[in-house]
Amino acid sequence: MNHRPEPEPANVLTSAELKRRGIAAIELALQHGPVHLLKRNHCAAVVLSEQHFRDLQRRAAQAPAPQQSALEWLLLQPPATQPRTKPAIDAELAAERAW
Repeated sequence: MNHRPEPEPANVLTSAELKRRGIAAIELALQHGPVHLLKRNHCAAVVLSEQHFRDLQRRAAQAPAPQQSALEWLLLQPPATQPRTKPAIDAELAAERAW
């Protein structure tokens, strides 16, 4: 498995520091933006201020609806009126791809 190193977040608290200083450490760090919580040298969570969280929720609610997926499009196609054989499908594909 190929592991890429995680980017170094600017505003971090380690699990040891969090245990030692408690919620006060988070409150202080939140003054500088979102806080990345590290566990065993890997980002385990991100803590946001209430205002930042509400802003994200508002922006998500205003985002356009996702477009139809390929699977949804495929499922909406009407069924074939006549079954096609594999040789017929292969011939159609060969004709489409011969350019």
